Amino acid sequence: MAGRVAVVGATGAVGEDLRRLLEARDFPCDGVVFVASERSAGRRLPFRGREVTVRALTDRDVFDGVDLALFSAGASTSREHAPRAVAAGAMVVDNSSAWRMDPDVPLVVTEVNPHALARRPKGIVANPNCTTMVAMLPLKALHDAFGLVGFTATSFQAAGGAGQQGIDELEAQVEPLFAHRDLLRRDGAAAMKLVEQRVHADVLAFNVVPLLGTEGDDGYTDEEMKLQNESRKILDLPDLRVAPTCVRVPVMVGHALQVRAEFEDPVTTANAISSLEGFPGMVLDRAPTPLAWAGRDEVAVGRVRADLGDPRALNFWVTGDNLLKGAALNTVQIAELLVEGAAARG
Repeated sequence: MAGRVAVVGATGAVGEDLRRLLEARDFPCDGVVFVASERSAGRRLPFRGREVTVRALTDRDVFDGVDLALFSAGASTSREHAPRAVAAGAMVVDNSSAWRMDPDVPLVVTEVNPHALARRPKGIVANPNCTTMVAMLPLKALHDAFGLVGFTATSFQAAGGAGQQGIDELEAQVEPLFAHRDLLRRDGAAAMKLVEQRVHADVLAFNVVPLLGTEGDDGYTDEEMKLQNESRKILDLPDLRVAPTCVRVPVMVGHALQVRAEFEDPVTTANAISSLEGFPGMVLDRAPTPLAWAGRDEVAVGRVRADLGDPRALNFWVTGDNLLKGAALNTVQIAELLVEGAAARG
């Protein structure tokens, strides 16, 4: 039993899924505390047949009596307030980028490296980036079979990767652009001026935006570097070669990646499919799309093809709901493993 569980960022897009999953999966706890910003404090949210009043994160005693705190409120919030929760006696599972690369914080995908939970000296466990998460399941299955040495990945990331504000901006752009759809064919630049754009790097509706995140001096964005650095840590492959490109696409929910993976050993399509089959949390589908897999827990892998020029390389497509396995579901699964581990210890 986890005692009392706090959900920090309870009113956000991922927070909503955290609340739903805790209830749907009958998470073993004595009670919940829903926490958000001061402007959301006082709202009443349903949980297990009753209403829970949202508390402000700035309340001094908000973590008193909390045994497990699930954070999904942004990196700056986590850096400031996760240590508060730990000091109050809680174990923290954080969904932001704040702690992922800290050597004293395990970065965990539950089907890939649950053993990393054994060492958590800061009392914090980090959830990976939602794009990295989607790729980790098939890459782990293939690594175990053929010895992964590198991969090239192009991501196709949904508006929901930027949270509810990313979804809202895409929704707001669709209708006015569709109303002037003749411009989409003959003067796209003029069409773009009809809508506001603040969340995404460019107008997203009816478009593809090849810049996602903050661009560094080398031309790669922080989002792309997450795909490299987090993959190395999760798979415990510090020298893994990664060539990432992250792209935002006009999809509400669901990230997808095209991956070309390179291995120590030769790989065939048939052998690869055999290695992928039955891996937990993942299913094979001929050509899975983000829309078809939105709202589903599993990661879906398809378009598995031996490389045309390298017998030690494989191409595949993978997609998954970035708000579920990419965020809230993995967070809850980590919490479940922590509770199981505590029970096993006595």
